[in-house]
Amino acid sequence: MLNVAIVGASGYTGLELIRILYRHPEVAVTCLTSEQSAGKPISEVFPTLRERCDLLLENLEPVRVAEKADIIFTALPHKAAMEVVPTFLKLGKRVIDLSADYRLSDPAVYGAWYEPHLNPALLKKAVYGLPEVRRAKVRGAKLVANPGCYPTSIILGLAPLLKKGLIDPDSIIADSASGVSGAGRSAKVDSLYCEVNDGFKAYGVGGVHRHTPEIEQELSLLAGKELKITFTPHLVPMDRGILSTIYATPKKATTTEKLVTLYREFYDGEPFVRVLPQGSLPSTAFVRGSNFCDIAPLVDERTGRVVVFSAIDNLVKGASGQAVQNMNIVCGFPETMGLEGPGFFP
Repeated sequence: MLNVAIVGASGYTGLELIRILYRHPEVAVTCLTSEQSAGKPISEVFPTLRERCDLLLENLEPVRVAEKADIIFTALPHKAAMEVVPTFLKLGKRVIDLSADYRLSDPAVYGAWYEPHLNPALLKKAVYGLPEVRRAKVRGAKLVANPGCYPTSIILGLAPLLKKGLIDPDSIIADSASGVSGAGRSAKVDSLYCEVNDGFKAYGVGGVHRHTPEIEQELSLLAGKELKITFTPHLVPMDRGILSTIYATPKKATTTEKLVTLYREFYDGEPFVRVLPQGSLPSTAFVRGSNFCDIAPLVDERTGRVVVFSAIDNLVKGASGQAVQNMNIVCGFPETMGLEGPGFFP
């Protein structure tokens, strides 16, 4: 049995990790931390966990946490993660970090979009944990940088086209819409019910959203050249889910039928990517609560542009589910273990 700690367990991603790991047959959750709710049972913070997980939340003391766990999920804000991850690694623990702190390989880029990195040498050692693209490297990783939610939906949507060199990499535009849980659980005016209900708005416009460099880093590696994209996130008045609509110019004329065939071949054998039949489009409703990414590519016959639709649950494939998928790969478990179930609907 693998003992697991979740550092930062009182947020939405922490709750989702507990929900998923509770049904994992090879895992025991042995330690949960929360600076704000230390001393309380997690089931008091999240009543859905009553009589399923009643562990007391602890203050974050890295050495004490490491004594209780074989592998540690850090579900902390950026900067807070890099303050404790080096200690866990020095104590011989494997870490799956859900923050942005180890996703960018260049410390200068991290510093430009966040702040100076406290342990830049670790950036080269961290493995970007998108299994469908980096599975071989994830297997031997001591530190996995779990991808962001928007990047997951966009990278999976574009990987086949960029890997095969079928689109102009300088023509990419991505519009993504996310549920409010993507903003986290802390109180913010912009995510209050009266602020978001009955509304649909863009934010982080003009290339300033912090997921932009992560998206560009990974797409550049797939394309074999540095690229920039136009990325605009939107906030939708729903709890969870992301739908990305991605546009690009093909290098030569193609058809929807050919694209669907390409995507099915590219993702053949991938347990969590579902390429939809021609004529079907993804919906966040059909991936809700699951670790699936539903994708549908097509050709706009009037303009000749390629359009790709990609849907994920931002808390599962966009965060905690993908983190457990990475844990399974790192630990040699079947990749789907604990993640096999369909989503919940309605």
